[in-house]
Amino acid sequence: MLALPEESDGAFESAGVPVLYCGVGKINATRALTRELLRYAGAGEPPPRVVNFGSAGSRTHDPHRFFACDRFVQRDMDASGLGFALGTTPFDPAPACLEFPTVFASLPRATCGSGDSFATGEVGIACDVVDMEAYALAKVCWHEGAAFGCVKYVTDGADEAAARHWKDNVHKAAVEFLRLYRQIAARGG
Repeated sequence: MLALPEESDGAFESAGVPVLYCGVGKINATRALTRELLRYAGAGEPPPRVVNFGSAGSRTHDPHRFFACDRFVQRDMDASGLGFALGTTPFDPAPACLEFPTVFASLPRATCGSGDSFATGEVGIACDVVDMEAYALAKVCWHEGAAFGCVKYVTDGADEAAARHWKDNVHKAAVEFLRLYRQIAARGG
């Protein structure tokens, strides 16, 4: 699962690997994954492992690095006016930080902060990389009991040059994403 075709640069399609593109943002990601998991439920099948590959910014890690994300937070949920900590959804049974077992143990681990804004500065919540979909995908998996794996490729510094760097780098991870996919597919996962 990827947000945009630019992130796969045709590598998955050329290899005959089906990809679900969810679109940009938490709402699009939630809608796309929920619809896909409903197909499995409607067929009486258990949910598959959901794997998200995608681009991310980082103010702490250099570009062109890959991270296995196993912790997910919402960087733009702010109900502090009601007395809730940044990232906490009020009256929600799900924890503010969703955690999953690491699927890609060979990669360094990271916490991913998702939000419905393209990060170009500090985000106010502890996270190593920032994106716009992973928390939503993780939350759908948490609610539906689906296993979840996630790899993010740092394209930019989540700073004033982020948009230009993202455009220049978004396609550069495609071959490695395909290799990582094949690695877990070979393990049966």
